[in-house]
Amino acid sequence: MKDYDHVIVWTDYFNRNLSRRKGRKVSKDVAIFDPSVQELVDASKSAGFAVSSDNTNESARFPRRPYVRSGYVMLEKNENSKKSNILNTLAGKISQNRAKLSKRR
Repeated sequence: MKDYDHVIVWTDYFNRNLSRRKGRKVSKDVAIFDPSVQELVDASKSAGFAVSSDNTNESARFPRRPYVRSGYVMLEKNENSKKSNILNTLAGKISQNRAKLSKRR
């Protein structure tokens, strides 16, 4: 049965190496190269979503690429939030977090 209270966010949605046909959902200018589940969790927490270890899966395979393990995070949906808005917010947060890490190095 479909869960209408949660949104599944796959790492492949933000992968710059993928085409839209292969599963990327954000534009290339906000997409990043090879995102990890941990980056997605950190971005979700900084965007204000509550993420627990029960709602993450690092070994799951994205349906359009069953030969690669990508992983996902399950987020609780708000009343007025659309999935596309959530994805664009998370893409911005992931980019910000990567920029902070690169400045530290």
